Amino acid sequence: MIKTTLNDLAILDGTPAFPERLHVGRPNIGNRETFLRYINNILDSRLLTNNGPLVQELEKRIADMVGAKHCIAMCNGTTALETVGRALELKDEVLVPSFTFIATAHSLQWQGITPVFCDIDPATHNIDTKKIEALITPRTTGILGVHVWGRPCDIEALVEIAKKHRLKLFFDAAHAFSCSYKGRMIGNFGDAEVFSFHATKIFNTFEGGAVVTNNDDLAKKIRLMKNFGFMGYDNVGYIGINGKMSEVHAAMGLSGLEILNDFIAVNKRNYERYRQELKGIPGISMISYNEREKCNYHYIVLEIDDAVTHISRDRLLETLWAENVLARCYFYPGCHKQVPYAFGYSRAGIKLSETERLGQRILIFPTGTAISTDDISGICQIVKFAVEHGPELSKRLIALGRNGI
Repeated sequence: MIKTTLNDLAILDGTPAFPERLHVGRPNIGNRETFLRYINNILDSRLLTNNGPLVQELEKRIADMVGAKHCIAMCNGTTALETVGRALELKDEVLVPSFTFIATAHSLQWQGITPVFCDIDPATHNIDTKKIEALITPRTTGILGVHVWGRPCDIEALVEIAKKHRLKLFFDAAHAFSCSYKGRMIGNFGDAEVFSFHATKIFNTFEGGAVVTNNDDLAKKIRLMKNFGFMGYDNVGYIGINGKMSEVHAAMGLSGLEILNDFIAVNKRNYERYRQELKGIPGISMISYNEREKCNYHYIVLEIDDAVTHISRDRLLETLWAENVLARCYFYPGCHKQVPYAFGYSRAGIKLSETERLGQRILIFPTGTAISTDDISGICQIVKFAVEHGPELSKRLIALGRNGI
């Protein structure tokens, strides 16, 4: 439904533009026939887990695709991060951005490691390598970089810093499956990189993740750790957990790998349509991807400058939600402001000024195979209309007591 007057907006009691909710991260579904064939084979074989043939095949295919020596499939990305941290024998403090999903910080704190939050580069939204060294102390044992939106960190600078200070370096690559850095696939950098295969990602195994590394000893250690430390049927040679991926999850992954390039093509099509439709709207800027590199285009990320739009990010968000466009505010308000971490960061507005500024501006929009280009045109029409009528819309929402979701 095209909005022509303010009263057409659902938040002002008009009819929602979309009859069904459009979600950020609605799962991509792989080849259904392939998946069901795998399931039947699993049931016939009764091999459900414990490093079954499908898990091994998935690991091999991902390692080959990335060009890395080892891929270790895991039950989820958070457990994978925790396992890498323990395998690297990290302790005390590890430097990490606050502008990331909370699991990145939790994977450290869960093991008694203090996440020391570093500010971000406002241009890339990744950890600011110019601010890292000032945070390094004798207690620092590692750096955990995050490839936000699938756009790689400044890996060369991080490698140099880690080498200079003798720190471990690993990466949360949850967003960066099938992305590259200077022509080399993500999965080949630092001591290890961790992918998430959660349902919301470009490629999913329902739930799941993987550690990818070129370090033979580290890979061997992680394989032991993810299976209780077993070195045979009855011989436990290392402290471990149950971090294994099941055969059913691997089946979902293998069926998705078959058409991963199709998923990426749809994401790129959506990315280009959003760029076209949003171009020229005052106060709205959309992040771009480096098309000289491999990208998965999985995140449609807008920055809202409310000094120009005259409607706050949060009121725009609430307006979209009323229309059944469930945009999201990743990663607001930042890990450092969440309850488990807030106590130690009372001056975070100074220490993490770019993180806090960006957290107030970001909106993530729906994409993926569950959305059409016509849907995107409709979404962008709502954004354009809301901005064109920003002062009056804000005034009416304030009168209604609407301050944003």
